[in-house]
Formats: sequence, C-alpha cells, structure tokens
Amino acid sequence: MTAPVFVVEHFRAGSGGRYVLDGAEGRHAVSVKRLRPGEDVVLTDGAGRWAECVVTDTEGKDRLIVQLDSVAEEPPEEPRITVVQALPKGDRGELAVETMTETGVDAIVPWAAARCITQWKGDRGLKALAKWRATAREAGKQSRRVRFPEVADAMTTQQVAALLAKADLAAVLHEDREYGSAALATADLPSAGEIVLVVGPEGGVSPEELALFSEAGAKAYRLGRSVLRTSTAGTAAAALLLGRTGRWS
Repeated sequence: MTAPVFVVEHFRAGSGGRYVLDGAEGRHAVSVKRLRPGEDVVLTDGAGRWAECVVTDTEGKDRLIVQLDSVAEEPPEEPRITVVQALPKGDRGELAVETMTETGVDAIVPWAAARCITQWKGDRGLKALAKWRATAREAGKQSRRVRFPEVADAMTTQQVAALLAKADLAAVLHEDREYGSAALATADLPSAGEIVLVVGPEGGVSPEELALFSEAGAKAYRLGRSVLRTSTAGTAAAALLLGRTGRWS
C-alpha cells in the first residue's frame, strides 16, 4: 500500500531534517490514521512539491514528527485536461469533483449553464465553491496525488467560450447526433497543450450555448450509446482521454 498523503504549507525542516506536522493534518495523522514510528508518509503542498518522509515520533494527539531529507517536484502533465462542469443538483457537484480528481483531471471549472437548476448566488455560491475546493483537496490526498486540480471561480457561458477558444482541443459532450457529435474515442488529441471538455447540466447544453461554443472552435462529441449523468460524464470522458493521451500508461 502506498504511503498516506498530508498537505503542508511549506517544507521548512529543522536541524537534522526534523519536521513537525501539526494542526488538522497532524491530528488526522496521529488520532485518525494512528501512524507510528517507522511508517512512511508523503507531505505535499498540493502544487507539485512533495517529500517522502519517515515517522520518528508523535507528540500528544496532533503532532507528528517525521524525518524530511529532500523535496522533489512533479512537473505538470501534458496535455493538461480541464473539465468545465455545469452545476448539478444537490451534492452531485462534490461527487463529480471527487471522482474527476481521483481520475487525474488537472482543473475543474464550475459553469452556470442556462439549463442549470442549481444557482450559485451570494453566500450560497461562495459556500458551494468552498465545498468543491475542499473536496478536490481531500480527494487529491486520498488518491495519493501531489498536484491537486485547480477549482476555478464559477464561469459564465461567455467566459467558458473564451476558455474554449484558447484550447488545443475544445470538446463539448453531447449525445445528439443531430449536432454532428462524433465519438470522443476517435478525436484527434494533442500531445501537449490543453484539452478543455465541457459537461452540460441535467437538461443538456442549450442550442444557443452550442452555437457560441462552436464559434469558439469547440466540437460536439459523444461518449457512447448510453447517456451518463452530468456528475459522472466528466469522469468517464477524462478516463478515456487520460488513457488515449498516454498519461495512464
């Protein structure tokens, strides 16, 4: 089993490489994971910097003492995969973020699509965004990632179109062949740069949105014969892309 991952803000080790993991992460390591001397852990800032460490001691219920000798950096992978996720109902947004993070997506963009039932406004929107970001952090730790996905501020349709215009591959998931949707499994994929994938809401992407995205250079693609929920489509599509680009090899 791989070593558990804990998030740190910095990597300032003391004399002899001694590092103290405290606060919420230290409490989780000592009181929940019950780590003991001799066990391995990984510390990361979630932005690519990480260190393999060995537990040397514990102090109280919330301080883990580890030996930290050197810090490595994991470069960003290519092509970068960004998923624009329309706001789902209930807690399905956190489910989408969780599974996309575990799969390996690099960035997630909440999108206030025209047919979204859920609306992020005022304090409610800020709380929902904070939940998405906390979910990405926890899923990143659980899946042993050292570079967590960025969760952007919610975007409007116009902002999503601008994002698509800059992508090396701009794709909109759409099951209706009437819009010329081709199989994502046959799309020509870039070896570098950025892939931006749009996942619509429960009611689907509207014709007006499809037209705007098409003007920005995006094409419609389908995954298969079945129609997936908005909370699972992004994960399935990301898995397909990660396999085809070689990032899973």
